[in-house]
Amino acid sequence: MSVQRSNDPGGPDSEARRAAEGLSRVPPLWSLAAKVAPAHTALVVVDVQNDFCSPEGMMSAEGLDVSAAVTTAERLEGFIASARRAGALVVFVRSVLSSDDNRYLSDVILEQATRRRAGSYTLRPVCVDGSFGGDYYGNVRPAPGDPVVTKHRYSAFLRTDLETILRTAGIRTVVLAGVATNVCVETTARDAFMRDFYVVLSSDGTAAYSDAEHEATLTTIDRYFGQVASIAEVTTAWSR
Repeated sequence: MSVQRSNDPGGPDSEARRAAEGLSRVPPLWSLAAKVAPAHTALVVVDVQNDFCSPEGMMSAEGLDVSAAVTTAERLEGFIASARRAGALVVFVRSVLSSDDNRYLSDVILEQATRRRAGSYTLRPVCVDGSFGGDYYGNVRPAPGDPVVTKHRYSAFLRTDLETILRTAGIRTVVLAGVATNVCVETTARDAFMRDFYVVLSSDGTAAYSDAEHEATLTTIDRYFGQVASIAEVTTAWSR
C-alpha cells in the first residue's frame, strides 16, 4: 500500500496535543488502540454482496475487475470473527437498488449510470432484494442479532437507522470494511466523520475495482476523514 500515513502509537507531537486537549470537552483518542477499543467500536461491513463481489455478479458483467473484492471478502471472514471475539459491535450494510416498481432509482441516479455505465440498473438490475445479486457474498454474512442496515444510496447513513444503532450502543469509532472503497465505503466514511465518529478505514479489508481508485481513497481518508489501518493492526489492538 503506497499511502503515507502516521498511525503511531503516540499520535501528534506534544505541543499540538496539548493545544487540542485544551479545546476539546472530551479527551481525544490519540492512538489506534484507543480508537478501536471494543467497548465503543463497531465494525461496519459495507455491501459485501454478489452483485459487487462475485464473478457472476453485475459489476463483473459490466467488465469491472472483482478479483480484489473476492480476495478481500476472504479476509473479512477472519476480521469479523476477531471483532466478535473482542466484543466489538458488528453491523452489516446492504444495498437494495433495482426493483420492479423502480422506487429507489431517481432520474439523477439513472442519468449517471446510463452515461457512465450504459445499461446499469436498467438492462442489468443491481442488488434486487431477494435475488442472487442482492444476497451476501460467500460466508460474509450477519450472525443472529447483528444489526443489518439497508441503504438505497452510497452512504450507509443517508435515510437509514445506522446512526441511531451506533449512538444507542455507545459507539465512538466505526471501523469500515467492504466494497467499493472509493464509492460506498468512502461516502460512508465521510458521513461518519461529519457526524463526529472516529473513522478507521481498513486498508486490506476494503476493495475497489482498480488499485488507483483504492489508493486514492486511502490517501484522502487518512488525510482528512479518519485513520487508515490494516486488519492486522486493528486485530492486534483488540488482542491487547
